[in-house]
Amino acid sequence: MTDAVHIVLDETAMEAAGQGNVLASRLIHRAHAEPGWFLYAPACALVEADRARPGTAEHLAALPGIIVLDVDLASALALARQNTWAAAHSQYAAQPTPDRPDGAIIATTAPKRREDEPVRVLDLNT
Repeated sequence: MTDAVHIVLDETAMEAAGQGNVLASRLIHRAHAEPGWFLYAPACALVEADRARPGTAEHLAALPGIIVLDVDLASALALARQNTWAAAHSQYAAQPTPDRPDGAIIATTAPKRREDEPVRVLDLNT
């Protein structure tokens, strides 16, 4: 286990950030200001958030604390197995990697949607 905090924003968290959600804003601030805090925006989730709230993708991608995750072959194969690309890319991004041996937490405003997935969830509604 590491002391680093790795959080993946799903499309609902991105939309919430654009609407002034306090918890989402705190995550963005911490990722920018505190060492060891990493905040990821999967590209497919950015697209879905931007469809729901135009301008979201450009705004989030420009923030200094946000790491945009591109679609690579492994994530593309994972996308093919899920209902939506945004949910699949977020779930894939939360899986353990050499850079994130403990995986990442998915920040969301729709935690029930992730109940049957093997991921940790941070509910931005509370």
